[in-house]
Amino acid sequence: MNLKCLPIWVLIGFLLIGTPYSSEAQSSAPNAMLDATNPFYEPSTLPFETPDFDAISNADYKPAMEAGMAQQMEEVQAIADNPEPPTFENTIVALEQSGALLTRVQRVFYNMTSAHTNDEIQQIQSEMAPRLAEHSDNIRLNAALFERVQTLYEQQDALNLDEASAKLLRDEYRDFVRAGALLDDDQQQRIRAINAELSSLSTEFQEKLLAMTPERAVLVEHESDLEGLSADRIAAAREAAEERGHDGQYLLSITNTTRVPVLTNLKNRDVRQRVWEASAHRGIGQDGGIDTRPLVQRMAALRAERAQLLGYDTFAHFALEPQTAERPENALDMLTDLIPAVRANTEREAAMIQDRMRADGIDDDVQPWDWEYYAERVREAEYDIDDQEVRPYFELNQVLEDGVFYTMNRLYGISFEERFDLPVYHEDVRVFDVIDHDGEQLGLFYADYFARDSKRGGAWMSSFVGQSHLLDKKPVVVNVLNIPKPAEGEPALISFDNVTTLFHEMGHGVHGLFSDTRYPSQAMTSVPRDFVEFPSTFEEDWAIHPDVLANYAIHHETGQRIPEELLDRIIAARDFNQGFETQEYLAATMLDMEWHTLPPDAVPEDVLAFEQEALAKYGLDYAPVPPRYKSPYFAHIFSGGYSANYYAYIWSEVLAADAFAYMTEQGGLTRENGDHYRATILSQGGSREAMDLYVDFRGQEPDVEPLLRRRGLNAEVNAESVEP
Repeated sequence: MNLKCLPIWVLIGFLLIGTPYSSEAQSSAPNAMLDATNPFYEPSTLPFETPDFDAISNADYKPAMEAGMAQQMEEVQAIADNPEPPTFENTIVALEQSGALLTRVQRVFYNMTSAHTNDEIQQIQSEMAPRLAEHSDNIRLNAALFERVQTLYEQQDALNLDEASAKLLRDEYRDFVRAGALLDDDQQQRIRAINAELSSLSTEFQEKLLAMTPERAVLVEHESDLEGLSADRIAAAREAAEERGHDGQYLLSITNTTRVPVLTNLKNRDVRQRVWEASAHRGIGQDGGIDTRPLVQRMAALRAERAQLLGYDTFAHFALEPQTAERPENALDMLTDLIPAVRANTEREAAMIQDRMRADGIDDDVQPWDWEYYAERVREAEYDIDDQEVRPYFELNQVLEDGVFYTMNRLYGISFEERFDLPVYHEDVRVFDVIDHDGEQLGLFYADYFARDSKRGGAWMSSFVGQSHLLDKKPVVVNVLNIPKPAEGEPALISFDNVTTLFHEMGHGVHGLFSDTRYPSQAMTSVPRDFVEFPSTFEEDWAIHPDVLANYAIHHETGQRIPEELLDRIIAARDFNQGFETQEYLAATMLDMEWHTLPPDAVPEDVLAFEQEALAKYGLDYAPVPPRYKSPYFAHIFSGGYSANYYAYIWSEVLAADAFAYMTEQGGLTRENGDHYRATILSQGGSREAMDLYVDFRGQEPDVEPLLRRRGLNAEVNAESVEP
């Protein structure tokens, strides 16, 4: 299960407090406020309007955003001032068509803030975030505009709208109300101030997370202290140290989650402890370093205040209203029902790990820096799986082309053809034409897989161009990961976790590429947050499908396919460590919920003490398995759009596991199955209610039993008690 990705609508919108209209229609008015030499002045002339990165400089972003905001406000005010009675076309559709210039520049800029940033981009982001939040409020809190939307909403039964249009109208009205359109003037002024401050705070949080990467990196003097790491990983660490001016030493980077991948194989316990503590103690001002705790506290208070102004008990109630869970109580019921069985699994795993430590002569309780290392040793002993034996079969390009692309072809009939004539924003980025089964090009796919200092941690899907029949646009999609880049001339051998992440992000990718919707705000991954991870998680299990695994798991030196008995051992070993995996996720999820069910006057003074109390409340205060993210570096909820929504991963996993089990029953990896899934789920975007889409695909609501099997909990949990 991948818990790192952030989809496109989050990446573009998370700092804008939901910029409401981000179409790519060409305005009928010229961009009079922008110099014609600016590359964003008009849509790109490259295929599918993909950005011309060779022409774009940092100096182009700010003037293009300023002109884009001004142009959209003119368009929106013209809609509001239209003397004709409101109609669906002259109000709702017109709003969908507004903001072409602003959207064009935002899609590129906010991709760069995450994938390839620098000091200048961060400065622009800091300056523009509150201004963009104000721009959003100027639209959502426009009384004349809201009056037109409200009139149509009240007349909806008489408008004879098709299903997608009717949903668009309902969603539009709901979003105006949730932005504060029904509040009085004083309340709206306070909402504006809160939104502006939140946008600045979340930008600052993101910038500080990026700065933590070099701050928390661990420098190791002697190669002997890296015993257990593969030669290519040691070479990469040496190269990273040299780039920072530490010749002859080794640099281990810290990004993203509390646990760090190198802990799996790093034999030296003292170095493991250094690495783990460097990760787990991020953002708390240790040794005069970066401290994000004041940002966390202030954002929690502001979110709670805004929710109460809007009439909600807590921010979590506000955040979950448009999700399929609807209320935090529903999400918490499911999550808390899982905890006892998860703890039982974790404790069994801990006992096995403790035994393995004893065998190594370590007479100490298991510590968090021990877990990953000794879990791997247990896996080796119980399943005869050695990471160093397995990794040579997982070469990045082989996995991508003969694993991910192969699966997409088997399921959907599509193919990926690399091209080298389009400009990219970094030399590591690759571009592919995506060709449908009938020969028609669906769009473009960008692949940006290697970690670098200019990229934030994690993995995600985003886009440079959104799909829309209204605007005659085809999608340009990007997948971003953080795979350690090998030393020059070495193969990119990747972990099985990264193999799974490639499949996961491609699930988001095809959700965008197969989009077949009219309205841009319903296109691609514009679905509830607790539904958006369903298509991505669904694709993960194909990574261990025997046909797929046998096709891509080929030794990078010998060219030999993975032996069948090793393949069987890999699949059998998949269930081990599910207790740890699930518990660290649940711990982070409960932290998220605890922060966002606070009233404004109850935000704690001591962030770390609050975390411990929250974990103890749910029986998740188990030191060897800390939360996947601690509050000071919890990007998903403090800068990534998943506030009060981190539960969405396991909620979506119920759908994904059920869908995969159903497809397996129907014959598995076939075009017939893939085409049905594409037609009922992937092509629909947010044009229909999410659970209606699922029932159309499955023929019934989801069954939780496949999730319990996937998580190794089916013997421990009553399925009826955790129904979503």
